[in-house]
Amino acid sequence: MNDRQNGAVVIVTGASRGVGLAAARVLAGEGYRLVLAVRSAASAGALRQEFAEAAVVEADVASPDAAAVVLQAGVDRWGRVDGLVNNAGVIEPIGPLAQTDPLAWEQSIRTNLLAPYAFTRALLSIKPDGSRRRIVNVTSGAALQALEGWSAYCAGKAGLAMLTRSVHLEYGAEAAAFSFLPGLVDTDMQATIRSSGVNRVSQLPRSALRPVEEPARAVAYLMSGAADDLAGGDVDIREPMFRERVGLPAI
Repeated sequence: MNDRQNGAVVIVTGASRGVGLAAARVLAGEGYRLVLAVRSAASAGALRQEFAEAAVVEADVASPDAAAVVLQAGVDRWGRVDGLVNNAGVIEPIGPLAQTDPLAWEQSIRTNLLAPYAFTRALLSIKPDGSRRRIVNVTSGAALQALEGWSAYCAGKAGLAMLTRSVHLEYGAEAAAFSFLPGLVDTDMQATIRSSGVNRVSQLPRSALRPVEEPARAVAYLMSGAADDLAGGDVDIREPMFRERVGLPAI
């Protein structure tokens, strides 16, 4: 029996919009039980209306107790947590390093790296029940190549990619971790990037972006167990063989 049929419990952070919301919709459609973490009360209310069966938690992932609170919500509702999608992330601050606000730079690292660490640690701290847990860390091409004006984002995502490798090295027998590169997707973050006018990514027209449903389907595929052979490294949605496996159209 695979995880889809078993009603696995999956946490999705940053679930109010973009890749997080799209992934939640695909996962719910495939029978997963969801714990959805969002920052605002308005977003939490909207998600409770759409995902009546989900556990929706209002929490800033960067706060010290967020991981424990969100994880406990899944344990309280279903007695288990099987998977984690570390999706919540911020692109700001954008600009030359010496001109960035130090507090904003630190907050970026807290959101993009320290929060996934805390959520991953909380999940791995639960005694395994014999089934393999899965962690999808939403990273970026910025983890592999520095981009002007994105020092905080690049550093955080690079750290997240290495965190994925560390989890695989230490816990690979009981947890499959993926560093997932979703490509250039039509989200609010991309709108912020375009408005900044900084680096070549901001110059791309909206028409060049892929629909958010594509990475959502890829996240569900990674969570299903069908891609466990790819655990421990980067999984790039632009890679033709991976797209074929997921059932996505060729680029």
